Amino acid sequence: MSLRPLIRSALAFALVTAALPATAARFELQAGRSYSNSHGANTAFIEAVFDEHRIGHTRFSWSPDVSLGWIDGRDLARYRGDRYDTRDQAWLLAGGVRFHYGDAGDWYRPLFFSFQPALNTGRTQALSSAYEFVSTLGWQGRHVSFQIRHVSNGRLHKPNRGETMALIGVGFDL
Repeated sequence: MSLRPLIRSALAFALVTAALPATAARFELQAGRSYSNSHGANTAFIEAVFDEHRIGHTRFSWSPDVSLGWIDGRDLARYRGDRYDTRDQAWLLAGGVRFHYGDAGDWYRPLFFSFQPALNTGRTQALSSAYEFVSTLGWQGRHVSFQIRHVSNGRLHKPNRGETMALIGVGFDL
């Protein structure tokens, strides 16, 4: 395994994080299991969620959101020899927004949806292009989060099986 993609991704994550507002609200370390065609692989993400902004006079709010993620490869015999097999690890660098609805005391306030365009280092049956889209539906507590995340290129390049994962996160405020 070459460390070059990891080093490049970590450096890019650091640069993107440094370019965003200096008031980071939350950092999360997330881990879980990703599935593509019912075959699992380990996955981990580091995510930074920045200060929240109300959208006009509505109850919706948004926060800038950046993440660096890793999805392990899987060795599936039926794809060996294909242009895109399943053995590559994928490193994703993503940036977008996390949306919330409601006021601080509302029971549904911890629920969120995020969307992030991403750059991808791996080429697999699930993630076959340099660009991907990350969609997440989750619950964010004070120090714990639970998420269902899907990563794919939106059918802009084939194959596009995508990765769907369940993540548990540990968060802390700065």
